[in-house]
Amino acid sequence: MAFTYKRLDKDDAVVLLIDHQAGLLSLVRDYSPDEFKNNVLALADIAKFFKLPTILTTSFEEGPNGPMVPELKAMFPDAPYIARPGQINAWDNEDFVDAIKATGRKQLIIAGVVTDVCVAFPTLSALEAGYDVFVVTDASGTFNTAVRDAALARMAHAGAQLVNWFSVGGELHRDWRNDVEGFGGILGGHLPAYSNLIQSFNQK
Repeated sequence: MAFTYKRLDKDDAVVLLIDHQAGLLSLVRDYSPDEFKNNVLALADIAKFFKLPTILTTSFEEGPNGPMVPELKAMFPDAPYIARPGQINAWDNEDFVDAIKATGRKQLIIAGVVTDVCVAFPTLSALEAGYDVFVVTDASGTFNTAVRDAALARMAHAGAQLVNWFSVGGELHRDWRNDVEGFGGILGGHLPAYSNLIQSFNQK
């Protein structure tokens, strides 16, 4: 069977940030706190740079899960914000699914906490509903690497594409000539090694 390379398309993609909540962040152990926060904010910066529709959702935020990370709410003040009253799988919430349908887009870029539940469940549901799903592995976190690897294998086996925030940006950007300073600024702002690369280039 021939392979079809389904590229991310900035005109057909929507970003779903699921349950990046203050309480749930304490469960993330497969990345260090600073690394994980950087990855999530890098993905958010990419969403803003490419003007992608972005949907925020939380689960039972009045309980121990806590509120959405304030930086994300501040970055997307006009984005749909779905505070789910109890549904663990965001796809079980009609407002969440309706917000996705309202964008008219079929490529879902998903990240969240925790990977094996809050990301995996809506990913599997969206695949079943006919969407193309791109799971941002480094902007999603869970208890440990063994749990993460099992969850990623489950989603990949079902048809999800596994990506990181850097590859999301590169695939959306397509060509450096589109905006080398703008895109390079995002990379340099979130990757120290890339910042060093830019500085070395500028000193020539």
